[in-house]
Amino acid sequence: MSAVVTETEVRAPGSAGLREGAFGNATGLSCRECGHATALGPFYACPECFGPLEVAYDFPAVTREEIEAGPRNIWRYKALLPVPDDIELSPNTEPGFTRLLNARNLGRELGIENLWVKDDSTNPTNSFKDRVVACALSAARELGAKVFACPSTGNLANAVAAAGARAGIKTVVFIPSDLEKPKQVNSAVYTDSLVAVDGNYDDVNRLASEIAGEEDGWAFVNVNVRPFYAEGSKTLGYEIAEQLGWRLPDQVVIPVASGSQLTKVDKAFQELIALGLVEEKPYRIFGAQAAGCSPVSAAFKDGHQVVRPVRPDTIAKSLAIGNPADGVYVLDVCRRTGGAVEDITDDQVREGILLLARTEGIFTETAGGTTVGVLKKLVETGQLDPTLETVVINTGMGLKTLDAIADSVGPAATIAPSYAAFAATGIA
Repeated sequence: MSAVVTETEVRAPGSAGLREGAFGNATGLSCRECGHATALGPFYACPECFGPLEVAYDFPAVTREEIEAGPRNIWRYKALLPVPDDIELSPNTEPGFTRLLNARNLGRELGIENLWVKDDSTNPTNSFKDRVVACALSAARELGAKVFACPSTGNLANAVAAAGARAGIKTVVFIPSDLEKPKQVNSAVYTDSLVAVDGNYDDVNRLASEIAGEEDGWAFVNVNVRPFYAEGSKTLGYEIAEQLGWRLPDQVVIPVASGSQLTKVDKAFQELIALGLVEEKPYRIFGAQAAGCSPVSAAFKDGHQVVRPVRPDTIAKSLAIGNPADGVYVLDVCRRTGGAVEDITDDQVREGILLLARTEGIFTETAGGTTVGVLKKLVETGQLDPTLETVVINTGMGLKTLDAIADSVGPAATIAPSYAAFAATGIA
């Protein structure tokens, strides 16, 4: 995030005391930089070094059978998340356990022998953000929040507004004013407090950080309850492993906006190994960005250890975060696992959308087009091994970004209502 707010500067969402087991098996918050331990609460910056905080756990023994007996949503993994044991009793959108599609057609097109698409476009608001929001909502509820809010590039706004409506809590969502119209509508139908801000996502995020520091009782999912929110992305990794028969894939390609999703999928794999739920094995993680907002890709290619912020200019607006909060951690994960971070042009993003649609019947948004386009580039450049089992993550539905592709598709012909006119098209 662009602005740093210390533990003492962030106002707590509410004054209600925590009930026992409010955050399940979570034991506290740990700094990702210095390791300093902080109590569970509405904090995201380490009070010692201002580094980002993440949830720490004391996991019980968990078996595959216990997980498989759970509901067909992310709460089957509740023992591994910062949520109470009775989470299913709280109104929420129940996201997760989306399909893992064996993408044989796309694999043949790209020359990949064993390819899968993890399709998160079938979540309640048609993106993976429903996962992270469900965890953030649980934290907000336990902390006594009066308002559920977020800065967003679109999908998060949709998910927060819908989850807040389902939970009966007031929602306020902040978006860049030039956001795609379908994503604006998809938020406004759930809440009458959609606020468009003149600026890019980083400007919106700075404003949200200021509000979080001034307003009592506000839970910003990706600001003052960010550590809990981010844990929801782990469920993608859990599901991929479970749906593959409790084993890890060899390679995963993941879109990078803030970078949190990629780092949490890696965290999920590591937790599954530590718990004995999957066998330990090497795996490679690859990040995908659009060239018009590719600060992490640039840092990776230049061999840098830091990510230099950029001003976004791309059709992939859901990935248009010029100052990614988890950028340096993406670099760490991709380098440690032997992966890479790559980027493609807007035209290649469009090609990726059409490629996935016309091979597998999945209409993805621009983030998914970026990921598929980067997958193609990784194969062509020899960075990804086409003989190894590979998973590519589709994070959202294409109906949200119609403008990006509208001028690239349309009727093959406009004809008179006669067979002769049809025959003349040469389509038959």
